[in-house]
Amino acid sequence: MTSPLRSALIPVSDPAAGLRLTEIFYSLQGEALSSGAPTVFVRLTGCPLRCTYCDTTYSFEGGQRWSLEDILTEVRRFPAQHVCVTGGEPLAQPNCLPLLSRLCDAGFAVSLETSGALDISRVDARVSIVLDLKTPASGEAERNLWANLPLLQAKDQIKFVIADRADYEWSRSQVQTRPELKQAGAIWFSPAFAIEPGQTLLPTLATELAEWILADGLPVRLQLQLHKLLWQDAKGK
Repeated sequence: MTSPLRSALIPVSDPAAGLRLTEIFYSLQGEALSSGAPTVFVRLTGCPLRCTYCDTTYSFEGGQRWSLEDILTEVRRFPAQHVCVTGGEPLAQPNCLPLLSRLCDAGFAVSLETSGALDISRVDARVSIVLDLKTPASGEAERNLWANLPLLQAKDQIKFVIADRADYEWSRSQVQTRPELKQAGAIWFSPAFAIEPGQTLLPTLATELAEWILADGLPVRLQLQLHKLLWQDAKGK
């Protein structure tokens, strides 16, 4: 099955307006295929979703407005080839699209972490998308935009954050019944790190999730968040 191509030419709504940012920081990528790689993270402010297990609620509001050029200048200060644009939900700000293209034009390996609730069709084709499909325990599963799936390519990835057995069974069903998922380069099953502050679910849930995957022989990968194992926080250090 072939997927529709995403555009490499991104319409710019108003580049002068810039973007509202929560933070730019340098750490190790803690997830997905580039896990362990030194990475600059550009965290945009705002998100239309309210997942029960969200670990970056501090990015919902506030932030500072940055020009695209100032963001590029700050990113270049760090000794990393990888740049991850994340949130919140980065695609909630229209100028995320030209930012992604500018980063690609500058020669960075760019990834986008998005909830999958917003349209990815206009994301620059050079960007590696990590699409977070929302499970029932998130409280936002009805927001999944299934029309995104045919747009995925081999350099893209899909993530399911799993909080319990019901989440696992729902996620397993998606993998088994939606052939479009196989267009992505990897499918990750990740245990929810905490449902509420201080309620750590590792290692019990992670171990159970590993055993469920093995028992069913699912064509997925187990993912643990490296930055939380190293520094016990949401963003790295």
